Amino acid sequence: MQHVLRLVIKFIACLVALGIILGMFYAFSFGDVLAITAVLGLVSYILGDLILLRATNNVMATAADFALAFLVVWFMGRALTVEDDLFSASLISALAVAGFEYFYHKFLVVKDQKQTTRSQIQPRPQFQTEASEELTPVREDVRSQEDGNK
Repeated sequence: MQHVLRLVIKFIACLVALGIILGMFYAFSFGDVLAITAVLGLVSYILGDLILLRATNNVMATAADFALAFLVVWFMGRALTVEDDLFSASLISALAVAGFEYFYHKFLVVKDQKQTTRSQIQPRPQFQTEASEELTPVREDVRSQEDGNK
């Protein structure tokens, strides 16, 4: 259930941001904006939030979401519309999505920390080294004294 709520929040925020930028300033149709938002929301949630955010930090996940948003808007824009200035549309859209994603990732981390209780946290293993005396006595040097003088 938590994934559905998170996807809905991401979808609505991306739809508003992309609707304003692409719909109002670059004359994308609502259907095109809706398709771009659906693909971007699903792919960025799986790759950016579930995989990358858990493995790295917020800045890395936001940078990956910026690149992903730029590529999705660029390629889907080329396929869906005949916009002349697709580079700036993709860049501005990616900046807006990355700005939202930065705070969205903070929201996800806080939510995950509140849901995790002390009983669910696995303690880190405490590894220690063992030191002991040698099991066999140290042998004296078996070389002759004459070999050492050469």
